[in-house]
Amino acid sequence: EMAAGPGDEELLKLFDTLARAEELHKDRVFELYLAASGEELSRASFEDALAPEMMEGGFTSEEFLARNEEALADAVGALNVAMMLEAQALDLYLRYSQKAENEDAKEILFKIADDEKAHLDALGELLNERA
Repeated sequence: EMAAGPGDEELLKLFDTLARAEELHKDRVFELYLAASGEELSRASFEDALAPEMMEGGFTSEEFLARNEEALADAVGALNVAMMLEAQALDLYLRYSQKAENEDAKEILFKIADDEKAHLDALGELLNERA
């Protein structure tokens, strides 16, 4: 949603790339759930049972964007917000990878954490160019 508005093309492209990566992460987490639960469930049914569009911090994406509207007003602020979200996601996946008892799950969660670290690096590079 951060990439949906008008603005800096390089920043919008990066946000779009990050959003697509997050969709892949959701796919992996869903696959882990299916493997762990043994349930036969569609992705749509799974997501319908969850809080809609809930982010790691407990807000919907709309609530988060509204609460951070001022910080998202320019590219540097948006990059800082994006880095905060990626750092939270990195922490989340690292914690879950350490708690996972199944080695396949541990490996997948650690790989997602690695992806989040790469996202932080990309955001940091762009922030350094802009700040």
